[in-house]
Amino acid sequence: MLRKRGLALDRLAGSSPHARLGPVAVLAALVVVALGGLYAGHSEPGTVDRWFVDPTADSVRPPWRSVALAIDFLGEPAGAATLIVAVVAGCLLLRRPRAAVLVVAGTCLTVGTATLLKSLVGRTIHGAGNLSYPSGHTAFLTALALVVALLACGRLGLGRTAGTSLVLAAGLVAGAAMGWAQVALGAHYPTDALGGWCTALAVVPVTAWMVDRVADRRVDRTTNTGQPDPH
Repeated sequence: MLRKRGLALDRLAGSSPHARLGPVAVLAALVVVALGGLYAGHSEPGTVDRWFVDPTADSVRPPWRSVALAIDFLGEPAGAATLIVAVVAGCLLLRRPRAAVLVVAGTCLTVGTATLLKSLVGRTIHGAGNLSYPSGHTAFLTALALVVALLACGRLGLGRTAGTSLVLAAGLVAGAAMGWAQVALGAHYPTDALGGWCTALAVVPVTAWMVDRVADRRVDRTTNTGQPDPH
């Protein structure tokens, strides 16, 4: 009963091979590493990047430029903080403290990983001081979308297949939107956006699993000592 009263994260990040996001996380991590090795130390778009658009040019005009700037703001410190506070507040109002922890941990660990990778890979755009791989903006918005979708699956009581599909679809939409904005504004190469998207896919499932494990252990300890279940 205690397990069922927690978040439905174990339904998505648990042991079932049909619903696990673990394989997706592993594949995404491999893509991040592969692209990082391929473009390490580069300062120009690669072959794949040139298939889309020259990211160093102003490739978007009004009114789409305003749309791109609005999406870009969501990845800026002020915009990102606003989104996190809003989602955390919603989790607390719904009395889901574990969900609130995942929102903060999932987004922060994803952005932290992206920032670390930028220093390790050393790919630049518009000058030596502008590290570009992977896109932190894309990583953040994708991570937040994945987390919100995970929580929505629990609230809606979706099955494993439907739940996993919803989570991946949400991550794809958010990643595509922010990736388009970053490339359109010339802030990143397309492969930077892909790397940011995959970074979120690699980090969030692991973070969800860790949060659930820690929370479940606390519930078990509380139950064993005879204290009331905080959930």
